[in-house]
Amino acid sequence: MLNKYPLWKNLLILIVVLIGVVYALPNFYPDDYAIQITGARSGATIDQRTLERATAALEQADIQFQQPEISEGGGDALIRLGGAEEQLKAKAAVQAAVGDDYVVALNLAETTPEWLAALGAGPMTLGLDLRGGVHFMLEVDMAAAVEQRLEVYSSEIKRRLRDERIRYRGGAQEGDRSIVLQFQSEAVRDEAASEIRSDYDQFRFDTRQQGDVYELVLTLSDAAVQEIKDYALAQNLTTLRNRVNELGVAEPLVQRQGDNQIVVELPGVQDTAQAKRVLGATANLEFRLEARSSASDAETVRMSFRDEPNRTARLEREIIVTGESVSNAQQGFDDTGTPQVNITLDSVGGSAMTRATRNAIQRRMAVVFIEHTSELAEDGESRVRETQQGIISLATIQSTLGSDFRITGLESISEAAELALLLRAGSLAAPMYFVEERTIGPSLGAKNIEAGVLSVQIGFAAVFLFMLVYYRLFGLVANISLTVNLILLVAAMSIISATLTLPGIAGIVLTVGMAVDANVLIFERIKEELREGVPPQSAINAGYGRAFVSIVDANITTLLVAVILFAVGTGPVKGFAVTLSLGILTSLFTSILLGRAIINGVIGGKKLESLSI
Repeated sequence: MLNKYPLWKNLLILIVVLIGVVYALPNFYPDDYAIQITGARSGATIDQRTLERATAALEQADIQFQQPEISEGGGDALIRLGGAEEQLKAKAAVQAAVGDDYVVALNLAETTPEWLAALGAGPMTLGLDLRGGVHFMLEVDMAAAVEQRLEVYSSEIKRRLRDERIRYRGGAQEGDRSIVLQFQSEAVRDEAASEIRSDYDQFRFDTRQQGDVYELVLTLSDAAVQEIKDYALAQNLTTLRNRVNELGVAEPLVQRQGDNQIVVELPGVQDTAQAKRVLGATANLEFRLEARSSASDAETVRMSFRDEPNRTARLEREIIVTGESVSNAQQGFDDTGTPQVNITLDSVGGSAMTRATRNAIQRRMAVVFIEHTSELAEDGESRVRETQQGIISLATIQSTLGSDFRITGLESISEAAELALLLRAGSLAAPMYFVEERTIGPSLGAKNIEAGVLSVQIGFAAVFLFMLVYYRLFGLVANISLTVNLILLVAAMSIISATLTLPGIAGIVLTVGMAVDANVLIFERIKEELREGVPPQSAINAGYGRAFVSIVDANITTLLVAVILFAVGTGPVKGFAVTLSLGILTSLFTSILLGRAIINGVIGGKKLESLSI
């Protein structure tokens, strides 16, 4: 009996191995240490003058570097350096040279050859413990959350009173949780209270009189304030997770800490400028009608245009809808090729927009962009907070509007893309401020990688030596299979963009042992058949055939455990489960199919009197 695979099966195995080699190759090209220059303001571009200042600073500091690489659109520039120490020196030198208008961040630049990149091949994603990344602690501004909700309630109540023809003299917020409405008579005040009391049970209703003004004071209860704070934290958590997903960060950590703080860890992200912009920006929108010329100052607010600070417009204080009503947002272009954002409002927002614009034909409506920013002061505790708002569009209403809009007036493609991302991911229920920021450098992760690789090498070498000594020719085949197994495992993790962490490396070490177990079962079965006097070729066939069921049973149970770990685990546990699961599948392929294909190719067509096993 001769052992031979059909040609198609040999070709299939060869193709799988070649694909594995191609997609594992990028992992043998280490990343370059680099710095990235990005505009501090969204949409800013890097000009040649800025690059000249940066390169001059590097030359003056005697730092070796490669020519800057400007991204498509000119939003940022990357400068490759020689090592970690030069990277830190370069960051300080370039930041001092370009000033506060730009952010210089540590980064890692891929060195994958173009022909591999053209095939879609890229290195594995490394976790925070291996590659480094950024760690943020953000604090939710609970006072602002309550204030914003009060503004919404105030607008709703005023609109309700107007719809019911109940006239009020004025209305304003008082303190941090009250709304005061003023009326001309006690009867009208009581009518207003009766109208809104049933729908706003979160308020305590009080009355008072000042001269001939009758006031209705609505004060949020303690339970209502706590509910607003809980909602703000929960909504911000959800929004942050959505934004991180939009950033494409693998294995991120976004979790609550305490009553008003959120921790975010982004493995592999060294560009803190972009991360802070996307995570921390409220990026909210407000749609307001332009005020009539007869409107009083108390009923209006004057705002500047975002791209023309000296140009202003008077807008109504009442907000039609906010970015919270946006259900979808996509970047696009108008007929002239100018960037715009196409947005869709939800049913509530669409109805509000229809009501507001039905009687506002030929009036102008403004789209106001609002962004809250902050930074730590030198004492490391107090925060400098700033709210930036500006009109990005002031267009004439030609017909009654519904749920679909186009926002124009954006400066660049990158600004349109970022605004669409933030709106699509959801608005923050309250502003957040960065109270802690740590960049975990790749040099720290490099030490963990060295330790992990060393553990794999030691385990592999020990197994390699044992198999070669104990099983001789068949041990050599097992070692070849084990080598290919590691290559396929690395390729599979690269293809699916799985994140490699220290627990993941432990999974690789475990995979080495499990792959050897399968070979040991096969080889021991062959030896047993030989002891019973079975001819060598028949013993090989029986060894692979009869050990197959045992190997599959053992690996399937382990695979089920790995799937459960992935389903219920988080962070490092998931990383271990992914590596283990892929390792089981590649081990089955190399132990059963590849190993036998090699043996078939070497001795499968020969008449043997004995086996070197």
